[in-house]
Amino acid sequence: MIDRTPQCAASAALQGQSKFIFEGAKMALPIILGYLPVGLAYGALAGSSGLTIWETVLMSVFVYAGSAQFVAIALLAAGAGPLSITVTTFFVNLRHLLMSAALSRYFRGYSNRWLAWFGAELTDESFAIHSARFRQDPATYQPITMLAVNGLAHLGWIIASLGGFLLQKGIADPGKYGLDFALPAMFIALLFMQLTKRLDLLVAAATFILSVGLGQVLPVYWAAILAAVCGAFFGAIVLWQKEDEQCAGK
Repeated sequence: MIDRTPQCAASAALQGQSKFIFEGAKMALPIILGYLPVGLAYGALAGSSGLTIWETVLMSVFVYAGSAQFVAIALLAAGAGPLSITVTTFFVNLRHLLMSAALSRYFRGYSNRWLAWFGAELTDESFAIHSARFRQDPATYQPITMLAVNGLAHLGWIIASLGGFLLQKGIADPGKYGLDFALPAMFIALLFMQLTKRLDLLVAAATFILSVGLGQVLPVYWAAILAAVCGAFFGAIVLWQKEDEQCAGK
């Protein structure tokens, strides 16, 4: 009689992994839909600015930062050198320090190789998804699901970039069709998904007001970073005060 125990165990393990990957796919779907119009716009702009199809796609593969890619294209078109482009995109993406720091408490014990893989594909949108999922139940959030969210969203961006390059003549001006608002609309939806407490609403409102105010006197990326830091600090102070009051009450 043939012992099928190993095959059954392998099949069960595969089904379990598929379940977690499918969960990641469902979580990544809103990101992919939001990336579609922006990626198309990027691909069209890259093609019209003189980049080849390979340069356009490889930038989405290795850089994978929408705002930085748009900035890089503008700088390339203006004749800027590699150093200028690198420094500028570094500051544009400085917010990733905040995002990585915010998630770091959930990744104690993970290998550096895994963290590098996860961090390389972390974006504003996937950060919002991961944050919401961790707040629900961090113990059940599987590493393979996290990587599926990041990987599928990245794949969606690459495909959209390629599509934009191939269809650049038809979508040279995405704002004409309102497609330029797709990404902000997605961020607004993701934000509302996380506003489950009064404190969340207060922090979001304070950060928004501060970001708009700072944006009048500072570059947009600096305004966003400073507003996020101040908003997080405000929320932390409120939480500390509540904890002190609870301890004093006991």
